[in-house]
Amino acid sequence: MLAIFSLEIWALIMFVVLMFTILLGYPVAFTLGAIALLFGSIFLDLSFFNLLPMRIWGIMTNFTLLAVPLFIFMGVILEKSGLAEDLLETMSLLFGRLRGGMILSIILVGTLLAATTGVVGATVVTMGVIALPTLLKNGYAPDLATGAIATAGTLGQIVPPSIVLILLGDIVGVPVGRLFIGAIVPSLLLISLYILYVVIRAWINPQSVSKVATVTTWDKKLLFRVIKSVFPALMLIIIVLGSIFAGIATPTESAAFGVIGALLLALLHQRLTWKNLRYAMEHTTRLTSMVFLILIGATAFGLVFRGMGGDNLVHDIFAHAGSQWGFIVSSLLLIFVLGFFLDFLEICFIVIPILIPIASFFEIDLLWFTILIAVNLQTSFLTPPFGFSLFYLKAVAPPTIRMSTIYRGVMPFVLLQIFALILLAVFPQITLWLPNFIDSWLQF
Repeated sequence: MLAIFSLEIWALIMFVVLMFTILLGYPVAFTLGAIALLFGSIFLDLSFFNLLPMRIWGIMTNFTLLAVPLFIFMGVILEKSGLAEDLLETMSLLFGRLRGGMILSIILVGTLLAATTGVVGATVVTMGVIALPTLLKNGYAPDLATGAIATAGTLGQIVPPSIVLILLGDIVGVPVGRLFIGAIVPSLLLISLYILYVVIRAWINPQSVSKVATVTTWDKKLLFRVIKSVFPALMLIIIVLGSIFAGIATPTESAAFGVIGALLLALLHQRLTWKNLRYAMEHTTRLTSMVFLILIGATAFGLVFRGMGGDNLVHDIFAHAGSQWGFIVSSLLLIFVLGFFLDFLEICFIVIPILIPIASFFEIDLLWFTILIAVNLQTSFLTPPFGFSLFYLKAVAPPTIRMSTIYRGVMPFVLLQIFALILLAVFPQITLWLPNFIDSWLQF
């Protein structure tokens, strides 16, 4: 039976078995390790795994990956500091009097939270609890309200500093700082498309949106409230991202700055309690442990997959399948389809390491290709039936909101993201011009 297929074919069978077991609901990290051990012991030799401890040691001593727990901790602390509540209330005051203004405020708040907290689940849940009842009360269409909240909450996947970009940077081998710079214009493109959609929908179908009676003139009290709410978030963004872009700090060091800033904000809001601090530490430990366990399991799986020649087979398939564009389109379609069923971490650690050597073979700019992957992975949070943002929102939505309503609400935003992905693919300079400009400016 084993002699029927070549070793490379068995490597692909191992990949199919992995996808099947993950879809059955088995824990990803342990499934990766178990399948790697099973196929490795059968087709290779147990001595082959002598390479694994060195690979794991390399992960554990990776300075860049230290930014992951720091940014997670920063996000959880900011979630508990009341920053999201202040931003939502203030933006509602500023934009509520416009038709569709509350949806616009949610998109802008989602952007600010993405650049500070970066925790998708926390952002979606917070805005769902605070904003969704108010939107429904003021006559907003349930599908538009839920779609906007779920979509704005996923901006943390692409807006720097993003944990996805940190992980992809380490996997692909692109400096995280350059990835952050490269993600700025695509992020602004997505946000602009969201805002344009809301404005057009408010114009075409005024019944789906509403106005909220708020202040119409500026005064000292309103100005002070805006400064108090927005200024801390902007300062934190400037400290974290500015230190990276200016070359003052590495992403890991800037994450440490961000943690200090988040703790100070929580202290100023009188939310730096032992209970919140303990929750943040426990939550950070759980999420970080999950990420690194999956990474270790994926390392074992990748080691066996390459040892069996699976990467060479995939390389040959793509190399003979067509051109550079054929590979780009097929790989993005593969990631998009897998996003219907798999978490972004699973795609990052299992699929991306297989695709990157092929991208290098086709001489594709890895910075540009990584941004395309990141935008694609962000879409996976929204695509039914297993988009995680959809489940986060359903968990806190009123009982009258059905899952079908949330699905219907996110579909226009998913189409907008696909449109943005096409634009970024067809016009690489949308992504590349800012990193190239900053590089030339620094050299000058």
